[in-house]
Amino acid sequence: MINILLVDDHVSVAEGTKALLEQTNKFSVSICFSPNDVLQKMKATKYDLFLFDLYMPELNGIELSKIVFEKNPEARIIIYTGYDLNTHFNLIVESGVSGFISKTASNKQLVRAIECALNDEVIIPLQLFHSLRKSKGIGVIEGNDRKINVSLTEREQEILICVSKGLTNKEISEKLIVSQRLVEYDLTSIFQKLKVKSRTEALMKASKYQLLDFVNAD
Repeated sequence: MINILLVDDHVSVAEGTKALLEQTNKFSVSICFSPNDVLQKMKATKYDLFLFDLYMPELNGIELSKIVFEKNPEARIIIYTGYDLNTHFNLIVESGVSGFISKTASNKQLVRAIECALNDEVIIPLQLFHSLRKSKGIGVIEGNDRKINVSLTEREQEILICVSKGLTNKEISEKLIVSQRLVEYDLTSIFQKLKVKSRTEALMKASKYQLLDFVNAD
């Protein structure tokens, strides 16, 4: 029997998912409604896999994953979300989790995602697969009679795309599920790379030298 810890603050969703999984007679599912109780649960029971809701009021699934990895670097974690996976794909991948699944997925798809994670494999939905394309993020900026190679990380690109939509630092942090301090740090890094002093200048320069992949920005 495979032991799973499901963390979701939505009681009905968590209980429904537990019932669906246990019907297969392959899984034993424990529910934790508060992410703050996960470490205590881990002390009492060894889990083969964790299933974390992405958005929770106390601690989101990405932040919770980082805490679990500190205690158990070999933990297998699947992010379980009702939100658009395309929007959060890069963030989820960078977190080091073993996979992700939409809450709209069928029972068979959920079971398959869990089985793949346990075998160090991951399933990517076809729609998401088709939308993936290598981000630009690399360009040559001309200035002071010389050319400078500039590379923006995926998160730096995402932040500038959010800037182009008029989002504040707080709104960007909420959208990308990172701290506001990290957004500010990344913006400072962007300013330094592009040799600019403002968000507007950074956006204009990044656009001019085609450092942003606006096709995949939504």
